[in-house]
Amino acid sequence: MEILKIAAFSDGDTGGNPAGVVIGNTLPSAQDMQNIAAEVGFSETAFAAPIKDKWRVRYFSPESEVPFCGHATIALGAALAMKYGDNEFALTLNDANVTVSGQRDAHLIKAILQSPPTRSKPANREMVTGALKLLGYTQDDLDPRIPPARAHGGADHLILALKERRKLSAMNYGLNAGRSFMKTHDLVTIALVVTQTDTLFHARNAFASGGVLEDPATGAAAAALAGYLRDINWPHANAINIIQGEDMGMRSLLRAEFTDEIGSSVRLSGTARIMQ
Repeated sequence: MEILKIAAFSDGDTGGNPAGVVIGNTLPSAQDMQNIAAEVGFSETAFAAPIKDKWRVRYFSPESEVPFCGHATIALGAALAMKYGDNEFALTLNDANVTVSGQRDAHLIKAILQSPPTRSKPANREMVTGALKLLGYTQDDLDPRIPPARAHGGADHLILALKERRKLSAMNYGLNAGRSFMKTHDLVTIALVVTQTDTLFHARNAFASGGVLEDPATGAAAAALAGYLRDINWPHANAINIIQGEDMGMRSLLRAEFTDEIGSSVRLSGTARIMQ
């Protein structure tokens, strides 16, 4: 079994979020996929097998299955383009159908995915209070222009907008405490963001639910954020750019484009670099 290692949403030849990709004639058993993901050790590994004219895809973190993973989908799009040529590929997930395309450009591959539908709602006070305590922030650290929200872009994320970039850099929490909090509230990540401009954001994503302290690029959270900004009529001009992973030394670049239709999917794009 070949396991490809591909960094998605890279900053050219550097950065990005490493993902494992396994393409086979059939999917391994759920336990085997879980074991492989744990052995690979990246935040997610995508498993894909052909079903008629589509690809059946499942995603596993080192500790659990996740319903959707943006960066692993970008990595999968790159892997499929390498194997089958530049094209758009239809994917069937556990709970949604999406597409991903890959276009080869020397040693880099540009990939674009269309996310599952988005939705958002205000985060309840208990969840916000617990998250602030976990991360060592206070209510005064939050940017009131973007209230805390539970947002969905294929998976559920708690979005917390901070006023200052230095506060984002100071993110710190215990992995076990974070895992317990996220599992209690059925969250995949806590997405922390700071605005540089109306359409440029800096982000960090705590991913203790999957056994990973932090993700350097999180496509599902980017889709959730984009959908949420649309929901609150943020002046987004139908596209935002996100810089993530800087504080980890793994600078990643994500672009999200979307229409004004509430609940519609988000188009996520970035480059992918082959790690092996």
